[in-house]
Amino acid sequence: MKRFDEIFCNKKPIIGMLHLKGLTREERFERFKREFAIYCEEGVDAVIVEDYFGTLTDMKQALQYLKENGSPIPYGVNCLNFDMLGFELANEYGADFVQIDSVVGHVKDRDEESLEYFLESYKAKYDVAVFGGVRFKYQPLLSIHTLEEDLRTAMRRVEAICVTETKTGEETSIEKIKQFKDVLEDFPLIVAAGVTLDNIESQLAIADGAIIGSYFKDNRQDYGDLSAEHVREIMNKVKEIRGKLHD
Repeated sequence: MKRFDEIFCNKKPIIGMLHLKGLTREERFERFKREFAIYCEEGVDAVIVEDYFGTLTDMKQALQYLKENGSPIPYGVNCLNFDMLGFELANEYGADFVQIDSVVGHVKDRDEESLEYFLESYKAKYDVAVFGGVRFKYQPLLSIHTLEEDLRTAMRRVEAICVTETKTGEETSIEKIKQFKDVLEDFPLIVAAGVTLDNIESQLAIADGAIIGSYFKDNRQDYGDLSAEHVREIMNKVKEIRGKLHD
């Protein structure tokens, strides 16, 4: 299983979302290609193909494009609501990792054993890294365990843990990021929502990377169009942050 730091060339990697927006399949595919080109040109470290607006067929078409054209950056997949399909798609199309919105605490305690078996068996079958959410946006909280207990469980199940607040675009509080990192220590933590130019330095001072979608759009909303300028300003800031790591 690839470690987090084996997937990415840079420290504090930034992962851009490909939401597959469009009214028709052709429009979604053409938009995907434009957005992917922007991400590559502006130096984003990786992308995630997600069926946020699109369908399974759209995901397959996008992933096939990345596989056939030899993507210059790592790519992952998040198949919303159907985690097993994420593994299947990652295997079929050569993705480097799978993002899963929740890997602990969103099921009844009696089902945690089944959830762990699912993750262990699919990871063994497909040998793909998992970036998994804990106390993640839009996910039910059914855990009877403490946050620390759930985080330690998640560390057995994934290669990186993702943290958010309650919804898309909402800033993830420094308090929550610190709370997670205090438990995780050197284990990779990704801020997966609400990253902005104003907060990215303070967040990456604690976390090990970020997933950005809405803030890269022209209107800073999930339904907007990807803006090369917005991607560039974040990546320029990240270059500054990385430079300080070597000082």
